[in-house]
Amino acid sequence: MPAGIRPTQNIARKAIFDIIGHDMEGLTFLELFAGSGAIGMEALSSGAKEVFFIEKDQRCFEILSENLSLVTGLSAASEDAPFKLVNADAFVAVKMLARREKKFDIVFADPPYVDGLAKKALKTIEAYDILHPKCTVIIQHQKDEILPKIQGRFFLFKQKQYGKNFISIYNIKNNE
Repeated sequence: MPAGIRPTQNIARKAIFDIIGHDMEGLTFLELFAGSGAIGMEALSSGAKEVFFIEKDQRCFEILSENLSLVTGLSAASEDAPFKLVNADAFVAVKMLARREKKFDIVFADPPYVDGLAKKALKTIEAYDILHPKCTVIIQHQKDEILPKIQGRFFLFKQKQYGKNFISIYNIKNNE
C-alpha cells in the first residue's frame, strides 16, 4: 500500500456490509477513490457480478491491479474478470460511465479528506445516470464535513461514526 492511503477500517468495512448485506450475488458495484480497493474486493468476495474500481493515483492503481490479480488469479485486462480498473479522476470516470450507460446497484466513495470533496462526490453521483432505481450510495467522510439529509433524489438512510470518520448511506427516494 502506498504511503498516505487510509484503507477503510475493518470495523467500518464490516458495518457497511452488515447494513447493505453480505450477499451481493448478481449486483454491480462501483468503488470511487478506490485506494486499496478493500471495499470493492469485499464486494467481489460477497458475489458481486461486476466491480468497477476507480483510482486516479498511478501507484495506487498499479498496486490495486497487482492485488486483484493475486486475489482472483485474473488479470485486470482479462475479458472474464468480474472487475474493471479505471485509472482516472473519479469525477471524470462517473461522466465516462454515464456515457457508456453503465449502471450500478451500489456505489462506495471514500474521497480524500479535503473540504467539500465528499459533498461533491455525492452531487456528481446524483447528477449522472449511473444508478439502478433501488441503488445504495455510501460515502465515507470526515466528521467535519456535514453531508445533507437530502441531495436531489437521495435521502440519508443511515449514518454511523467510526472514530473521526462517518459512513453516510443514501437511498433513492421512492416517488410512488
